[in-house]
Amino acid sequence: MPFDQAEVRWDPACGGGTDGRWRGWFDVRIHADALRRHGLHPEQPAARIAGPPPPGWWQAAAERRTRR
Repeated sequence: MPFDQAEVRWDPACGGGTDGRWRGWFDVRIHADALRRHGLHPEQPAARIAGPPPPGWWQAAAERRTRR
């Protein structure tokens, strides 16, 4: 694992949903200095779309190539 145990904190939680079913989830937190070691940092902007999406034929062609 690329992080030391002291750098990562995870907390499991559960609770009832609006439909009455139980749900579970994890809250994972990683110390900022550990992220910096991997080229990430807390001040880094969130990922966002940088341009128009590729044309539809591009996705279809990529899928055809994976089936060969």
